[in-house]
Amino acid sequence: MIRINLLKPETKDIREQATSPGVTEDKARKGPNIGNLIFLALVIGLGAFYFFQRKAFDRETALLTTARAEKTKLQYVEVKLEEQRKARESLDRKITLIESLNAQRDMAPRLMDEFSRRLPEWVWLTEIVYDAKGIGIKGRALSNNLVADYISNLESSPQIMNVNLVTSTQKTVQGDLYLEFSLRATVEKKPEPVPAPAAPAPDAKPAAKKKGVQP
Repeated sequence: MIRINLLKPETKDIREQATSPGVTEDKARKGPNIGNLIFLALVIGLGAFYFFQRKAFDRETALLTTARAEKTKLQYVEVKLEEQRKARESLDRKITLIESLNAQRDMAPRLMDEFSRRLPEWVWLTEIVYDAKGIGIKGRALSNNLVADYISNLESSPQIMNVNLVTSTQKTVQGDLYLEFSLRATVEKKPEPVPAPAAPAPDAKPAAKKKGVQP
């Protein structure tokens, strides 16, 4: 059997030309894929950067919260320390007062003995007050001369000094005349020991002599 091709020779060329644009389209499709990959890489990079920045921000926030909690605890400790300081100062003042009273405990009997032993006849004491300024003495006497004798006797005491008459008032009770007087005096304090001068160092060099000055 014999087959006869009735198609024109140009038909094959047209068909080949019709199929050739597909190859061009595939090549065109492959070209833009590189740009898509670059864009995708940028998106991934930005996502990773945001993730690490967010993680760092959360870490800084946690540190800030911890620091604030520590500050609150320290403020509480500071308040407690201030209370302890005030309590210690109050205790120190009480200890100082107690030590001062203990130091004066032995002095009071000696002073009372001095005041009583140096009283002239017909002179009576009614009140003795010891304070920071000195001693206040109140009493009664039959005359001003007896008050003067009592002041002289107190001034001769080694423990009492600066005796001064403050008031002297004459009064009458049931026809009897007497004087009410008040005195002020100070107590002699024991001198504090003076520290000995420091000895010069053994390796100290003598001061250089000035020129033109004879020893």
